[in-house]
Amino acid sequence: MAPTSPGHPRRSARQTRTTSIGRFPAGLLLLGALLAGCSDDKEAAGQSPAGASQAPQVEVVTVTASDVPLTTELPGRTRAYQIAEVRPQVGGIIESRDFKEGSDVEEGQALYHIDARTYRADVASAKASLARAEASLHTSNLQAKRFKQLVARKMVSQQNYDDAVATVGEGRADVASAKASLTSAQINLDYSVVTSPISGRIGKSSVTKGALVTASQDTSLATVQQLDPIYIDVTQSASEVLRLKRELAENRDASAAPEQAPVELVMEDGSVYAAKGKLQFADVSVDEGTGMVTLRALFPNEDELLLPGMFVRARLTEAVAKDAILVPQKAVSRDNQGNANVMVVNAESKVEAKQVVIGQAIDNQWLVTSGLNSGDKVIVSGLQKIKPGAAVQIANSEESVEQNTSAQPSATEDDSSENDQAKAGNNQ
Repeated sequence: MAPTSPGHPRRSARQTRTTSIGRFPAGLLLLGALLAGCSDDKEAAGQSPAGASQAPQVEVVTVTASDVPLTTELPGRTRAYQIAEVRPQVGGIIESRDFKEGSDVEEGQALYHIDARTYRADVASAKASLARAEASLHTSNLQAKRFKQLVARKMVSQQNYDDAVATVGEGRADVASAKASLTSAQINLDYSVVTSPISGRIGKSSVTKGALVTASQDTSLATVQQLDPIYIDVTQSASEVLRLKRELAENRDASAAPEQAPVELVMEDGSVYAAKGKLQFADVSVDEGTGMVTLRALFPNEDELLLPGMFVRARLTEAVAKDAILVPQKAVSRDNQGNANVMVVNAESKVEAKQVVIGQAIDNQWLVTSGLNSGDKVIVSGLQKIKPGAAVQIANSEESVEQNTSAQPSATEDDSSENDQAKAGNNQ
């Protein structure tokens, strides 16, 4: 063991180890405090803008009031604009069929020829009767003129003259009758050529060459239909008509659709017909069996895509809601009582819940009849992150840009803050 100096008492190894161990943690604590101070300053400087941007972002739709047409979709069938069943007006044997089945025919075009020999003979007979009547009238006129001169000289009796005058009258009547008979015979002769009563498309023929037909028979020879334009007959329940009339009477902000309002047509496969039609009329009575009212619309059909009897759906404009407001359906929720509600962003950029009354659905929107005003900002996205009274940022408008700009410091301010913190750490 080494000797100890009188002025310095000897320390044991245990004491030396204890002092060294006690100094080491103190140094660590001092260094840790300095680092923690720098870290706290940096976090405090960095949290200022982060805290300001904690408000959730939402997307809004600014609603505006406008006139909105109220439509309804009704089932219906296509009907030919004109339809005519071709029937013979005289009897006889069909000599020829002069059209192609399924083709377009014009009004007055010859369709069938009936054996006309008897009708031509009737015309000839009527002409002969007319000639005989005219000759007899001429003779009667001459005799009446002679008797007029003789009766003045007392050479014939007045009775004879009166009979001659009466004979002239009978002759004139005979001529008129003969002319009428000739006209009738000529008409029957003309009827031996069966013509199309209207322009349109003709269907199949029910008779062929050689068939015997009679005047005004029950079975038609063929049917002609005009397809351009074409009618669409739709049906609506009487209760719906009554409901609409009551709503129009109670709602001052709605008006009935104008006459001949446009009608949109939905085909059986779901496609929309290119051209729009016009409402022509609504039936004045209700069908007793079905309780339905028939409405008729007129559509152009130049390419003849629509054929009679097709099932279609017509979208009709029933009324026009004045100064109406539409909101996306996804913006509307319902509470436990079933009331419709929307969330709006007020002037203070805070969420406000509004209870609304909604009407019918128009595409993917609801018609709001009360509860909203024009200019309200309705939240349509981010609803799961908000609650009434919470501050929000509008993400899809110029207002959101202004909010973000005021909430975030500039890059120069961030750099200056970091430099100050670095200098303070070096001095320590």
